Amino acid sequence: MQATRAGRPAFEALKDTYKGVLKISLLLALAYLIAHGLSSALPAADYRALPVLGNRVAVWIFAQLHLMFAAFVLGVPIFALITEIIGVATRERRYDELAREFTKLLAMAYTVTAVLGCVLLVLLVALYPKLTGTLSQNFKPTWILYIVLIFGEVVLAYLYWTTWDIMQGERKILHLLLGLLVNLWGTAILFVADIWVTFMMSPAGIDEAGTVTNLWQAINNFTWMPINVHRLLANVAFGGAIAAAYAAVRFLNARTAEERARFDWMGYVGSFIAIAAFLPLPFAGYWLGREIYQFSQQMGVSMMGGSFAWLWILQAILIGSLFFAANFYLWLGMGRIPGAERYTRYQVAMMLVLALGFVVWATPRSIIATGGEMAAMGGSHHPFLGLFGVMAAKNTAVNLMILTTFLSFMLYRRANRVPLVAWATPGKIVQGLVIATAAGVVLFYGVYSYYVTSMVRIGFSVYQVLAVLVAMAVFVAIDIPMLRGAQRIAAIRWGEIPARAQYALFFMAITFTWLMGLMGYIRSGIRQYWHVYGRIADESAHAYTMTHGDATLIVSGIVIVFFLLLAVVFALAARHEDRPEAA
Repeated sequence: MQATRAGRPAFEALKDTYKGVLKISLLLALAYLIAHGLSSALPAADYRALPVLGNRVAVWIFAQLHLMFAAFVLGVPIFALITEIIGVATRERRYDELAREFTKLLAMAYTVTAVLGCVLLVLLVALYPKLTGTLSQNFKPTWILYIVLIFGEVVLAYLYWTTWDIMQGERKILHLLLGLLVNLWGTAILFVADIWVTFMMSPAGIDEAGTVTNLWQAINNFTWMPINVHRLLANVAFGGAIAAAYAAVRFLNARTAEERARFDWMGYVGSFIAIAAFLPLPFAGYWLGREIYQFSQQMGVSMMGGSFAWLWILQAILIGSLFFAANFYLWLGMGRIPGAERYTRYQVAMMLVLALGFVVWATPRSIIATGGEMAAMGGSHHPFLGLFGVMAAKNTAVNLMILTTFLSFMLYRRANRVPLVAWATPGKIVQGLVIATAAGVVLFYGVYSYYVTSMVRIGFSVYQVLAVLVAMAVFVAIDIPMLRGAQRIAAIRWGEIPARAQYALFFMAITFTWLMGLMGYIRSGIRQYWHVYGRIADESAHAYTMTHGDATLIVSGIVIVFFLLLAVVFALAARHEDRPEAA
């Protein structure tokens, strides 16, 4: 009888995994049959036209939606595993339950991701048969590897979720190992998918006819690794923001104090993960931009100073808004932390730094003006505001905003704790000096940039980034042992955070999503009329660059559709109840 009870959960886990794999297999098979059928039935052509939406917009919509859900399902396992490890290390059951809650969201989102991917595949094969055929032929080994990785990821992800109750106690290490494999597989999928995207932007190992002559050079092109790092960090930040938004929904709909406390804490953990991954994201973005310049100065100039320049102003506004929202949430959260009042006096100064940084970062270099206005200014650059439109000023602003947000979180972290170690006071002084030194280095090179040539100036950003990263690393290295065994002033009153803080979490999720859509368009759009930049031209009727207004409208529409689909995922996850045996 006991064996039967023990065997049942294992059988259910295998059955659920089998269902998941079968579902993905059927979707892929159906997509292949439809694509093959359309290719056979339709007349041979390099391009085929889709009525109403048009080729470019249709592929754009489904590609972006697929990438958004893929970012979520690849990002969630990372912080689910981290949370689960924290639960094992601290022996606090709530971390384990939280990791499971995160993973439940993952399971619900897999089907949507697969459906969107299959629709995208059909569109590419049907509308761009020549390009799809060329890329699939050139990268055939990576396509095969991608399919294998997809099935492996599905098997591992479903097993990770469905074996949560089975692998407890002595078996917990096996479950952690399973979570590690999920993340390794997911990262491999990301890296393989980025091959085709980056090759189209910065091709390598290719001849003039468009044939890949060196597969490894084609894979390891200029932008492959920067985009890998950038998307990996972005996926974690995005996944954390979406999970925090889910917690906010559950918090606002909670009926008991216990539920509010649970989802308040979940929202905090999700936002913490989002902020932690978001802070180094601008550094990864700078690396990517630098590599684009290295590959093609023309593409780099078009991106930052030409036809796409004003979209970067919109990007700056969105990123600046994220900094404001993150700090706003942390400051509101301090209201439920006894002892936090001793840090609230710093909030005005922090807000001032964020506001000034936001203004500088959102200042354009070139101003759209009439001939008379340009004559009055002495050119297209404003005589005063133009000084803040250069990258030297923007790099300085964003680094100071990152430092401020980091400090805000660290104060939040120690708000209800008093360190008991003998060296606490000197430790705090060193931490203050480290932050001040980093800010001084950032400001020094920001000002000095105006007195050197552009070739010298571009290297200063490296010193600014290193100063900030070193400062954050040293601060944390001091903070961890200093707060070990610290006296708690009182317990955090989870659930007593103002409801408006939850709307900050919504705002962060929406802004992250909109930012992803906008940056995805910029990365693709800077190729302009090239399928593969400089090698394979887009000769279709859709080879044009959209106006910024049309592009932002489409991105906004994609964001709305994404959140409508996400609402369905949230509803399914909220209604999902654990099995009686699991309870």
